[in-house]
Amino acid sequence: MDKINLLSKFDQFTDHFHPRVVADLNDHEIKVVKLVGEFVWHHHEDVDEMFLVVKGRMRMGLRTGDVELSEGEIFVVPKGVEHKPSAEEECWIVLIEPKGTLNTGNVVGERTVAAPERI
Repeated sequence: MDKINLLSKFDQFTDHFHPRVVADLNDHEIKVVKLVGEFVWHHHEDVDEMFLVVKGRMRMGLRTGDVELSEGEIFVVPKGVEHKPSAEEECWIVLIEPKGTLNTGNVVGERTVAAPERI
C-alpha cells in the first residue's frame, strides 16, 4: 500500500495516446495518458470510461456536440457512445475503466495498446 504521485508518473513518459496503468481499483484500472492532436473515433460497447484532466485542456468529440474540459474537470463517456478525444496542446489525463478495456475500443489499429505498461 504505497501512495502514488500522479505528477511523477506523468514525468516517466513523453509519448501521446499510450496509456499506462498506475493502480488497480476493484475490477478497474487507473491509467495515465498524455494527449496531443486527435485520437480515433471509437466506442466501448459494454463499459463507461472516465476522463479526469490533470493538466491542460482537451476536447471530447461526440457525434451530438463536443465537450471542452479543463484542469480538474471530469467527463464520463457512457458505454456505447462514440467519442474522439483531442487536445491542441499537451494534456494530461487520468482514466478509470474496467480492466482489459482497449484504449481504442471497437477500433483496432496502430494506436491500440492491448497490454498497457505498469508504471
